[in-house]
Amino acid sequence: MSVEPLDLLHDLLQGRDSDRLRTFLGRFHPSDLADLLEELDEDDRRRVVRALAADPALAAEALAEMEWEEHPEDSLAALRPDQLAAVVAELSDDDAADLLGEMEPDERNRVLAALPSREAGELRELLQYDEESAGGIMTTELVAVAEFLSAAEAIDEVRRQAEEVGEFYTVFVIDGERRLRGTLSLQALVTAQPGARVQDLVEPAIATVSPDMDQEDVGRILSRYNLASVAVVDATDRLLGRVTFDDVIDVLEAENTEDLLRFGGVSEAEEIRGGWGDAVRSRLPWLFVNLITAFAAASVVLLFEGTVAALPLLAAWMPVVAGMGGNAGTQALAVTVRRLALSQERSGRRWGVVGKELLVGLTNGLAIGSSVAIIAWVANGSPALGGVVMIAMWMNLGVAGFAGAFVPITLEKIGADPAVASSIFVTTFTDLIGFLLLLGLATWVLLPQL
Repeated sequence: MSVEPLDLLHDLLQGRDSDRLRTFLGRFHPSDLADLLEELDEDDRRRVVRALAADPALAAEALAEMEWEEHPEDSLAALRPDQLAAVVAELSDDDAADLLGEMEPDERNRVLAALPSREAGELRELLQYDEESAGGIMTTELVAVAEFLSAAEAIDEVRRQAEEVGEFYTVFVIDGERRLRGTLSLQALVTAQPGARVQDLVEPAIATVSPDMDQEDVGRILSRYNLASVAVVDATDRLLGRVTFDDVIDVLEAENTEDLLRFGGVSEAEEIRGGWGDAVRSRLPWLFVNLITAFAAASVVLLFEGTVAALPLLAAWMPVVAGMGGNAGTQALAVTVRRLALSQERSGRRWGVVGKELLVGLTNGLAIGSSVAIIAWVANGSPALGGVVMIAMWMNLGVAGFAGAFVPITLEKIGADPAVASSIFVTTFTDLIGFLLLLGLATWVLLPQL
């Protein structure tokens, strides 16, 4: 978003000309308008939302495009319950449920009371599901036709429902008790003979999901089968709603961001625009954990205090060996955690990943270790030192590859989150082993030569 529109918006807010402000806001695509709203402080944002109340559809689309960490529901405090209900009514039911779910119970109930009873009932039902489940991201707005209809009757029914649903990608086929019988492509429907029965045209559903399925698993199903939408059904196969690919894209983006933050030891509760105090509270606990592990690595160095004092050149090579081990471990860890997140490996084959990463680490360690050995030999004039550094580097990179795969797989096996805890264990392990190998070999090989 360029600076100019934001400056113009600030000028209009200072001028307090509501008509000009509404005209200005109406020029923007909802996504661009959402970007503008995110740049404003809370007071100005509420004034803009108040101006948008005259166009509930635009207000609804802009709020739906805002990032959830910006708390768009807070901006709605500027609206009366009837205005808020008008905005909510313009949202798709899944977005409306998400918005209402972020509100205080009293405010949520006031909004629901201002909505038509049918729409309020549907939203209350959606609000019962966990927000990270298929039920929490599904929409009940879909196109479904009865299996006993003819093709001509089904086309008329699709036209009627499409006026209320908006965009849809799949026609679901149901029986008299709303149990899912399969899906019907629009191409098959419009090219069929008018008198053909839907039950003869229907195709079995490639996949269905239960309302309590985790949203990440829903995303994997849509991705695996290349589906535009997937039906959500209960235990009796009764059609409850659908999850569309655009909802899953948002989910996977949020989940990837969450995993990335946790991988770096940052709480997912830390917001992008949060204050420095929130950032400190989020990060400090993990830094203390890392401090404890750093002391563990330092204790290994203390064990070889005499060796380091006698061979001060080792101090220059210690961070090289430990740092390369940490980098190699992080590479193996990132690949393994990604495999686990995408469920790319069956449980029986996951231990093969450990062997692969061990082999990769040993191979890379041999190449890097040989290069470092030559540098150590030339720089320090000691072939023995070069050999010690090479062996330490080779073995530490092998250990790093092993740990980078073994640790997350083991953590997942015992029910822990590998994205949160793995990096601490892996870096600690490579530091400990790296120092132990370098200083231990130096004590055994180099110290007797003095």
